[in-house]
This record gives sequence, structure tokens and C-alpha cells, in this order.
Amino acid sequence: MDTVFIVKDPIAGLLGNWATDLTVASLLLRILLSLILGAIIGWERSNKRHSAGLRTFMLAFLVGTLVAILDSYVFAASSGHAFFLLSAGTIIGASIITVHSVFYSSKNQIKGLTTAVGLWVSIVIGISLGLGCYTVAIAAYAALLCILFWFPPLEIAFNNHSNHFEVHLELTNSVCLQDFVTVIRRLGLTIDEIEQNPAYVGSGLSVYSISITISSEMLKKYKTHSEIIEALKSLDYVYHIEEMRA
Repeated sequence: MDTVFIVKDPIAGLLGNWATDLTVASLLLRILLSLILGAIIGWERSNKRHSAGLRTFMLAFLVGTLVAILDSYVFAASSGHAFFLLSAGTIIGASIITVHSVFYSSKNQIKGLTTAVGLWVSIVIGISLGLGCYTVAIAAYAALLCILFWFPPLEIAFNNHSNHFEVHLELTNSVCLQDFVTVIRRLGLTIDEIEQNPAYVGSGLSVYSISITISSEMLKKYKTHSEIIEALKSLDYVYHIEEMRA
């Protein structure tokens, strides 16, 4: 005879049996929690000017919670013989939708990737709430908050001390590119790749995406990407230059 392990949710245990039963009170709690959690993440994304904001993340959490609740009803009505098809289909559908929200900017940068994955994770957390797995949902939500709120400065710090970086370069004239390459080499930098940006054709500027490696040991030790870019900004023929980040 097979042994069945029943895992009890610690938070649900503190709230009482009603929190895991399919009662009006527990369903309202799950929906309310999903809206609150979605609003907090959505506010953070809106503050950073991302395309998916407050309402989008609230809807993502809500749809995850609702499909899990509906699956729970079907599961209970079939005496445990049904599968959670709605939840599975929602996760697959969310992955397809979020893929289409990723795009390339005019500077050849990938935009929306973090927001797209954040939406997908939000729906999965919403499903956890809908199933009454409060502890899993709260723990995953805390991890998501850490990644979105606190990891960006840490990521920038790591990237700023990397030996490789990519810049968006706008020159006043295409003939100045050779002068720029000469300066780069004299500084102790190596150009790995230069790609002209077609989005700026007809603008009067020569625009490039350039991959750079820091080859000088002195620069590796004492200079950050920001300081190197500041030095390159002083060149007369450089109209604009900035580091490209995901």
C-alpha cells in the first residue's frame, strides 16, 4: 500500500482550517492577498517606467489565483480524479504572452525581459495563493521582491567592475569612427565588435553599438565603466555615449 504524505501549510495552520477549505471567507482572503501582492510589485515596476505596471501585475496575480480556485472546485467535485488543467494551461499561456512583451530598443538593447519573467512568476505565485499554499506563495513573493528591489544596485556594481561592457555611441560624423577606435586602443581597451545601428539612418548622426574589453591591468584595477565612459564623453566628435544595460 502506498504511503501518502500530507504537507501542512504553516501559515494556513496559524489561520485555522477555514483558510484551506473552499469557503467564502478563504476565497475572499486569497483574492484579496493576490490583489495586494500584485499592487506592490506593479507599483515598483511603474515607478521604474516599465510597460507592465500596477494594473497588469494585479491582473496577473488575480488570474493565477482564480484559475487555481476553479481547479480546486473541479478537483473536489470529481473526488480527486481531475487534473489541474486550467492552472497548467495558464502557466503555458503566460509564458507565450510574456515572450511577446520582450523587444529590442532603438539602441539594440533587450527591453522588458525582467518584467516579462516577473509577470510569469507572479501568475505562478497567484496559483499558489489560489491553492491555499500561503507559505510557498509568501516565500516566493519575498524572493521576487528581493530580486526586483534590492538586486539591481548589486547587479550594476558587479557589471561596473566587469572586464567587458557594451556602449551605445553617437558620433557627429562617420569619419570620426577611426579616431575613436585609435583613442580606445591608446586607453588600453580592446574593441570586440562594432555594429552600426540602422535605427538612426537619416538622423545626421553615425550611431554604433560597440562591445569593449578592458585589456589594461591599470584600468581593470582602478577604473570603472562609468569613469571610462566619462573620459570618452570629452572627445569633441562624440555626440553621446552611454553603457548599454539589460
